Amino acid sequence: MKKLLILFLIVPMYCWSQSNFEKAEKLFQSKKYNEAQLLFEGILKNNPSDLRTLEYLGEIAAHQKSWVKGAEYFKKLKELKPTVADYFFKYGGCLAMHAVEVNKIKAFSMVGDMKEAFEKAIELNPKHVQARWALIEIYLQLPGILGGSESKAISYSNELAQFSPIDGYLSKGRIDEYFKRYDAAEKNYKKAHEIGNSKVTFQKLYNLYLNKLKDPKKAQELKRKFDA
Repeated sequence: MKKLLILFLIVPMYCWSQSNFEKAEKLFQSKKYNEAQLLFEGILKNNPSDLRTLEYLGEIAAHQKSWVKGAEYFKKLKELKPTVADYFFKYGGCLAMHAVEVNKIKAFSMVGDMKEAFEKAIELNPKHVQARWALIEIYLQLPGILGGSESKAISYSNELAQFSPIDGYLSKGRIDEYFKRYDAAEKNYKKAHEIGNSKVTFQKLYNLYLNKLKDPKKAQELKRKFDA
C-alpha cells in the first residue's frame, strides 16, 4: 500500500514535468525565450542535472546575449557530459562573446579557457568546423606577444580544407583579407564560391569587391550572376 501511494505521488509530478518541458520547447521554437526560460528554470529546480533543460537555458542565455549566464550553463553541461563536443564549443563561444564586451586585460585573461574549450571540441569531434573557425579568429586577432599567430591560423585552415573544401578556401580568404592581401583573398573567395555558390560564399566575395578592393563593377557583376 505504501509503495502504491508513492507511485501515485510520483506519476503526477513526472507528467507535470513532461508537460511543462513540452510547453517550454514549443515556446523556445516560437522564439518566446522569456516565457520558455521561466518554465525551464522551474524544471531545473526539480532536476538540476537535466542535460536538455540546461542546454535550452544556455541557448536562451545566448539569444539574450547573457554570455556569462550562458557560459555557466555550458560549463555545467561539459562537466556532466564531458564527451559532447558542442558543449565545449558553446562554452568557449560564450566566453569569446563576453570577451568582446569587457576591457582588453580581462579579455586576454579569458583566452586560455577559450582555446582549451575549442581544442577539446576538436579532440572530441575531429570534423568540428565551427571550433576551428573560432581558433582561426583567436590566432588572427591576438597580438603576437599574447599568442597570436598567422601560422597557427593557417594550420587550422589547412585542417578545414581536408574535410570541407569550401571552409578551407573561405578561411584562407579570411586570413588573407585580415592581413590586407586582398588579391589573394579574392582568389580564395572565388574558389569557395565556385564550389558552394551559396549566400555565404557570395557575400564574402561581394563584400571584398565592394569594401576592400573598391570595385563596384565587379561587385555588381557578381550579384547579377548570383541572382540570375
